Amino acid sequence: MFHTLQSLAAGAVMERTTLLLNHVLASEPVAAQRLREHAGRCIQLHFDGWPSVLPPWPPTAFVITAAGLVEWCGADVPAQTDLRVGIDASNPALALVQAAGGERPRVEVAGDATLASDVNWLFDNLRWDVQDDLARLVGDAPSREIARIAGGVAAGLRQAVSAIGSLAARARPGADEARPGPPPR
Repeated sequence: MFHTLQSLAAGAVMERTTLLLNHVLASEPVAAQRLREHAGRCIQLHFDGWPSVLPPWPPTAFVITAAGLVEWCGADVPAQTDLRVGIDASNPALALVQAAGGERPRVEVAGDATLASDVNWLFDNLRWDVQDDLARLVGDAPSREIARIAGGVAAGLRQAVSAIGSLAARARPGADEARPGPPPR
């Protein structure tokens, strides 16, 4: 029963994620045009090192439609995909913190070079214009204020991630042991 509920929830999340991806793709005509050239091809995301203590990640493969959008394959992942994107997911919490700081996880790509180049272009250039979508709901002035506040929070998160990252880089095994002399710099 739990596995069935978990599977349904994962499917619902993937369907909503697909809607969001398509919303972002459709809002940028150049992105949809680049994908139209790859209609019918399949991209599979694989989350390498996903911790076994967490629920398993659902199959994550998308077929590119003739409109330049994506369609989630569900459990019907083709045996042969055109592009496999392996994403380091060995530490999901760290990946979320890094993503909040604007840092990309380690990614390995295998498959069609032209499709890989266009997908990489999407990663580098495609952004969700949250402020524009929010303005449709609450108006321009409130959306600008919300975006300004969110931008400040995001900047604070980036600073915190940067500070934590530099502290972690300086940390060494056995750092909690007492050592004579001045602290390391």
